[in-house]
Amino acid sequence: MPRSNNDKPPLFYVADGTWPEVTLASDAPLSAHCGLLLARDLRRTMRSRDLSLRGLAEVACVAHSTVARVVNGDVLPDIGTLTRLEDALDHQLWPGPSAVRSAAVSMPRTVGR
Repeated sequence: MPRSNNDKPPLFYVADGTWPEVTLASDAPLSAHCGLLLARDLRRTMRSRDLSLRGLAEVACVAHSTVARVVNGDVLPDIGTLTRLEDALDHQLWPGPSAVRSAAVSMPRTVGR
């Protein structure tokens, strides 16, 4: 499903590395940086709470495949999914615009894909 401005899923913009420890392409849009920050935080939070994909999915009332796709950078979550995940974890996952902009500037970037 196309996103606003036809941005591709975050994983599309990986230039080097293995998700989520990656370098994004220099032309990666802010949405890709947001998806990367969100995936890293979601993975870290799940690990710190010893939550599996299925465990979180059950508590959040979302499909486990959706949680997996967000963690793996295959999709950006819609606002309903994001809200349910944050509520289930009692933790803000959305990094916010200033964090995304900072990440886009500070992350190592490469040319092309």
